[in-house]
Amino acid sequence: MIDAHCHIDLYSDPMAQARKVENERIRTIAVTNLPSHFELGYPHLKNFKNVRLALGVHPLHANQHTDGELKRFVRLAKSTSYIGEIGLDFSPEGNATREKQVDSLRFVLTHINDRPRYISLHSRRAERSVLQLLKEFSIEQAVFHWYSGSLSVLKEIVTAGYFFSINPAMIRSSNGRKIIEHIPSDRLLTETDGPFVKVDGRIIESQDVAEVLNHLSSLWDCTYEDAERQIENNFNTILRPVKRVV
Repeated sequence: MIDAHCHIDLYSDPMAQARKVENERIRTIAVTNLPSHFELGYPHLKNFKNVRLALGVHPLHANQHTDGELKRFVRLAKSTSYIGEIGLDFSPEGNATREKQVDSLRFVLTHINDRPRYISLHSRRAERSVLQLLKEFSIEQAVFHWYSGSLSVLKEIVTAGYFFSINPAMIRSSNGRKIIEHIPSDRLLTETDGPFVKVDGRIIESQDVAEVLNHLSSLWDCTYEDAERQIENNFNTILRPVKRVV
C-alpha cells in the first residue's frame, strides 16, 4: 500500500504511528508543516525503510514563515529529496495571507528546482496559481494532494504531467468522485491526509487507503490487486528520477 500524504507528526503518538506503518510495510510520505518540524522529526525517522519525512512550508502556517524558518528550509532542502506540504490556500481560511503564501512558495520553488524531488502540494482554491508557479520554476514533477478544483484546471494539470493523491474523504463526496473519474489511472496515488480524515468515526490509519483501492477497482473494472499494482507503479514512476539523499 501507498500513503502518499500523511501528517504522522500530528498523531497523538507519532512514533507509534510511524512504527505501525513501517511494520505493515505501507510506503508513507510523512509531510510536515514547517522546516522546524522536519528538523525535529528527522532524527527519529531517518532509519525507517518505509517512511520518508518530507520538508514542508504549509500555506496555512504563513504567519510562521519567518526568516529563520525559510533559512532553515534552504539548509535542509540540500539534504532531502522529499518536499511537502507546500503550496497555496486561497480559501476563506487562508485568504488573509495570500501575498505571504505566494512569496513563500516562490522562495521554496527557487530552492527545489535543481533536481527531481517528490513534492506534495496543497492547492485549495488556488489550483491554477499553483500550476502556473510550477511551470514558472520548471518543476517537472509534483503531486496535487486532495485536489478539489475545477475539471478544466485538472485537465491542464494532467496535460502538464503532474500527479494527484486521493483519500477516503474524496470518494464519499459526489464532487470528489467526479474528480477521481477524470484523473487518468497512471496519474493517481492513494493518501490518507491523516489525522485530518475520519473513517467510521475514528481517525484514519494508513491501511485505510484500502477503501480507495476498492473504489478504484470498481471504477476501473479491475481486481483490487490490479488497482494496488497500478498505484505502486505510479509511485515508482515518480520516485525513479528522484535521487535518494535521505
